[in-house]
Amino acid sequence: MARGWESKSVEAQIEAKDGNASAGRAQSTDDEKKAQRERQGLLLSRTYLLRRLESSTHERYTQSLRKALDEIEQKIATLDAR
Repeated sequence: MARGWESKSVEAQIEAKDGNASAGRAQSTDDEKKAQRERQGLLLSRTYLLRRLESSTHERYTQSLRKALDEIEQKIATLDAR
């Protein structure tokens, strides 16, 4: 009878371990998805700014766009470094 209880305890421990491992994987997957969405948004913003720079004729506006572009590129580099 003791052996039956041991087997059930071991089985429960294995199931608990598997459940925790899959929850950890799901969490990291969610974090990865969030980072991917953020990166895609930054790349879209970068593309928009590059197009605006091409058509810009005012120096102050061009400087503002370049500053924004630099900030976005820094954010992208930070995400890539993770």
